[in-house]
Amino acid sequence: MAFVPPQAGYDRAITVFSPDGRLFQVQYAREAVKRGATAVGVKCKDGVVLAVEKRVTSKLIEPESYEKIFQIDDHIAAASSGIIADARVLVDRARLEAQIYRLTYGEPVPLTVLVKKICDLKQMHTQYGGVRPFGAALLMAGVNEKPELFETDPSGAYFEWKAVAIGSGRNTAMAIFEEKYRDDMTLEDAIKLAVLALAKTMEEPSPESIEVAVITVKEKKFKKISKEEVAKCLEEALKEAEAEEVPEKEEDYSELDSNY
Repeated sequence: MAFVPPQAGYDRAITVFSPDGRLFQVQYAREAVKRGATAVGVKCKDGVVLAVEKRVTSKLIEPESYEKIFQIDDHIAAASSGIIADARVLVDRARLEAQIYRLTYGEPVPLTVLVKKICDLKQMHTQYGGVRPFGAALLMAGVNEKPELFETDPSGAYFEWKAVAIGSGRNTAMAIFEEKYRDDMTLEDAIKLAVLALAKTMEEPSPESIEVAVITVKEKKFKKISKEEVAKCLEEALKEAEAEEVPEKEEDYSELDSNY
């Protein structure tokens, strides 16, 4: 009979705590997110912005088929980092919940309600045997009465943010947000900030490798920004940032996840 190390049980099983109170499979799911492409969200007085890095690994791939920002409802969108297949399952569930709410109550689903439902599903996958945690985090953004922006963690926890980043470039992007974010930002300013934060996490930023979407307070409609507009914002953001270099902070923002 093969020797099984005593830690193997809680290292492999989702329902077993380690002696120091950790669920290792949840932490491994977070590691999948930390290795994923960077996604950022910025809330402003006019609406909310989502931007993601598109890692197209071959010139033969059709870039438009590589979707990282998803429309959930007319007024809600989500951006993902981590295992894209897991993210698509969560997005499909969110779309279903949004339509059920609309048919039941005759009005658009509040973003907070939808976020709670998705995080309830995520939490269930940390509690029962025979399943594994979702290896994906979502930034969920929308406009009901006001702009809202949430981060959902593989553990099922969620937080509302003014500006946030997930993925491999989280620390760099969060340092830029800490330095440059303002509560009175316009939508144009928020787009530039999101694009700048994303560009600073990439080796060779380009309009083809950045996807941006917005939801405005006025229209409450999801809209993707064209490549031409992204190119213009990228050029302007990088020019404005040249004069003032943002210092990279030592703080590890990923540690925010450890106590969820």
